[in-house]
Amino acid sequence: MDDCILPVMNTGLRGVDVASSKICDVQGKKGKLIYRGYLIEDLAKNAGFEEICFLLLYERLPKKQELEDFSLSLKQKRKIPNNIFSFLKTLPVKMNPMDVLQIVTPLLMQTDQTIGEPGIENALFSAENLIAGIATITAAWDRIRNNRPVVLPDDDLNHAANLLYMLNDKKPDDETARFFDVSLVLHAEHSFNASTFTARQVASTRAHIYAAISAAIGSLSGALHGGANVRVMKMLKEIGSVEKIDAYINSILSSKGLIMGLGHAVYQTDDPRAIILAPMSKRMGEIAKQPLWYELSRELEKKGKAAFQAKKQKEIFTNVDFYSASLFYAMGIATDLFSPVFALSRVSGWAAHVIEEQYATAAPKPSLYRPGAEYVGDYCGPDECVFTDMNNR
Repeated sequence: MDDCILPVMNTGLRGVDVASSKICDVQGKKGKLIYRGYLIEDLAKNAGFEEICFLLLYERLPKKQELEDFSLSLKQKRKIPNNIFSFLKTLPVKMNPMDVLQIVTPLLMQTDQTIGEPGIENALFSAENLIAGIATITAAWDRIRNNRPVVLPDDDLNHAANLLYMLNDKKPDDETARFFDVSLVLHAEHSFNASTFTARQVASTRAHIYAAISAAIGSLSGALHGGANVRVMKMLKEIGSVEKIDAYINSILSSKGLIMGLGHAVYQTDDPRAIILAPMSKRMGEIAKQPLWYELSRELEKKGKAAFQAKKQKEIFTNVDFYSASLFYAMGIATDLFSPVFALSRVSGWAAHVIEEQYATAAPKPSLYRPGAEYVGDYCGPDECVFTDMNNR
């Protein structure tokens, strides 16, 4: 029997299942996002970020004492070595924060004696080290590049509130801290997106978790992935006022461009995370006395959807980046920190995937990722090229 010839799919693996996972389910048609069996709406309403980290890493919600112990462990790991601060001070202040984060994250290994040692307990220690340390690195770099003194972590604050404190040298009010905590919950995991796939691919080689997470950060730094909400904020600033929305939409549609934040590779409904973020963006704008960005977003969403429907006879839906941009901006977070904030949340999901890739019991021998490719080079016709020495080329 002839060998079965599979079709080549130049689709970025969209629609192709490459592995099984117990971590997350994204049901695009139904607009459902599920972490370890729990709907994102229930988690955002009832759980904090530390609780979500525990769920993703340990496959269940923690008991009270377990959560207290886990939160304490993260707090202890926030205190990164002084030589990392010293290294940050040697970097050019104009460097992109995502590039800095990718460079510096592996330095967290120096406080981890478990590197190279097998066992899921060691991997979990490393995961906690990354979750805690990446947040401190992000805040420290923002302070250093702005010629401000580094603010050390405050053990009285949870993960979200502490990050805002380290950024601003001011404890956030309870409402702002809760909104930020929810946003970290919403960004913690999203199945096999580009950066998660990167982390798992690296982990499949049996590289250590710091290598996998650093690679994932590199993937997230791309404008089409973690940089999407940066482009949303740039778009809102370009529009500038509600009165200019119609002209902007007409310009975009006539040039076959994109309205950033509308449309998603998976969801065929509004992203459930966007639905949760929208009212927080509205309220945060009121707190910060910056209502414009939410007002622009809401009107742009309404008119953009209607214009797309009229022109292309097709619905378009709001994704997570559409309202996270105005929310973070109203919180006073610098636009180029949006992607690092995404990373310091998503590292919990990345770490869970790395651990699953390397220690999952469902598949006794997880496979090294090695996709094929169709060679389309036709440099010398149907035959191989004949090597010519340099003098005769």
